[in-house]
Amino acid sequence: MSNDHKSKNIIKNVTDEANDLVHKTVDTSNKIVKSVSGEGGLVGKTADASSNVIKKVSDTGNDAINKTVDTTSKATKGIKQKLFSRKKKDE
Repeated sequence: MSNDHKSKNIIKNVTDEANDLVHKTVDTSNKIVKSVSGEGGLVGKTADASSNVIKKVSDTGNDAINKTVDTTSKATKGIKQKLFSRKKKDE
């Protein structure tokens, strides 16, 4: 596995884990709020809505980072191929 590929996987894995942590933290907080305030009340519904917003923002950030890593990896690979695949003029 190349260093670029390892770096890409590390960054993607870390962002995926951070996204998962956000989701679990939000779910736990939501459960605590609902256990104190009740499931069907206004506070519970507000907690649900807030949780959904936070999760979507986290997912969007995670997707953006993953796309940036993919784009950067492709650009680096393309540049590397162009630089090292040129024939020398002497040959």
